[in-house]
Amino acid sequence: MRKFESHVQWIRHAVYKEIVKRVIQEDFETTKYNIPKTIIPGTTAVSRCCVYKEREIISERVDLAAAPINEKKPIIEVIDIACDECPAERYIITEACRGCLAHRCIQVCKKDAIQIIDGKAQIDYSKCVSCGKCRDVCPYNAIVDVMRPCIKACKSKAIYIETNKKIKIDYDQCSNCGACVYQCPFGAITDRSEIIALVKAIETCKKDKTTKLYAVIAPSIVTQYNAHIGQIVAAIKKIGFKDVIEAALGADIVAYNEGLEFINRVVENKESFMMTSCCPAFVRHVKTHYIDLVPHLSTMVSPMIAMARFIKKIDPMAKVVFIGPCTAKKEEKREVDLEDAVDYVITFEELEALIDAYNIAVSECRDEPLNNASYFGRLFARSGGVVDAVATIIKEKSISELSYRPIACNGIEEVDKALKLAKAHKNNFNFIEGMACVSGCIGGAASLTHEAKEQKKVDEYAKLAIECTISESLRIIDYTGIQLHRK
Repeated sequence: MRKFESHVQWIRHAVYKEIVKRVIQEDFETTKYNIPKTIIPGTTAVSRCCVYKEREIISERVDLAAAPINEKKPIIEVIDIACDECPAERYIITEACRGCLAHRCIQVCKKDAIQIIDGKAQIDYSKCVSCGKCRDVCPYNAIVDVMRPCIKACKSKAIYIETNKKIKIDYDQCSNCGACVYQCPFGAITDRSEIIALVKAIETCKKDKTTKLYAVIAPSIVTQYNAHIGQIVAAIKKIGFKDVIEAALGADIVAYNEGLEFINRVVENKESFMMTSCCPAFVRHVKTHYIDLVPHLSTMVSPMIAMARFIKKIDPMAKVVFIGPCTAKKEEKREVDLEDAVDYVITFEELEALIDAYNIAVSECRDEPLNNASYFGRLFARSGGVVDAVATIIKEKSISELSYRPIACNGIEEVDKALKLAKAHKNNFNFIEGMACVSGCIGGAASLTHEAKEQKKVDEYAKLAIECTISESLRIIDYTGIQLHRK
């Protein structure tokens, strides 16, 4: 029995699992409205004001999962009824205020937003600019920061509060990273799912052998289970997949060609710097907030796209399913110039629901071999992995290491610092690895676990690779003819 990180994660899992079970039994449409009572039986509420509100929220989750993903619907959605209307004001003065004589909070406030009323400090929010200086000087720690978790999580500043205290997402600013989905303590924000369509495809492929389903797994999957990677592969095959292939092999292809692109653009043609393009949330952030820097993005597709196109070159009847920790991959999959590659994208959360609904115990599966990628391809799962991979290509091509001055940006805040320097022409680096999630893919919003030891797990997994270098990994595959560059 898996221990979930939060009750929100458990609810999401329970909803997906019940949906999958009903789709397998071919009675989802007739029984979907029974799901709320199945998950929360009885009359006692688990965490909300009443059991009826909890069930209504679950009903909305089911409806969202049943709605097909298309270009008109955003990937990240707000479930209004689930939003608990957290405080709109950022700083609040608590009962700990002693009304002291020092009045440091008043002295430090440049907007005259604090006054003493009935012996206690109070904030005039019509004047307050949420600078936090009053909190910093209060000797009793009586002023607290209650910024909404979703707003605090969104480093792209895409979330705002409406007049009814509900939150909304500005999709013109959103990078689809899913940080708000993970951080909202009420589960009011969720990512869209195509798990119903996938399960139908799985069941169809079991009857129609002409179409085969291939799973492309992100290397960070090794952080999700207390099991060997071979057992995870076996569990995925038991669901109904023809084969399981590492996205890390696509990372080898991308890293090799991105290294060549860097040599051509920066070393030989003196472009000031180049940025990676493997993280779709990072790419989206650049295109949204730093449009002048877009020409510096690598033209390479992501490892997911490269691997999917490689599979379809080998097997024209293949349907490709990407499995990873990333909500932004769902948006990447449907981009106009990439929509030929991946047929379905599911997260680790959705994979767990599939495994449980099909009654598969990962720990009891016998190891099955996994198509091998290089040590460096597997390191793409963590921050700094792309930098290390491209460095090997620079060295292999006998380019001076002094020509390669990389920076690995670990999360959007570090990304913003680097991009602001580049925009002001104050950068001493010439290669930016951009990862929207802190720690890289192992910190992905749709991961089942976010433990500190995950980077160590990825490093240990990378060391199991038979091929030590990217060139060794690619020597036995022919990926000529595959479209690797963005149009």
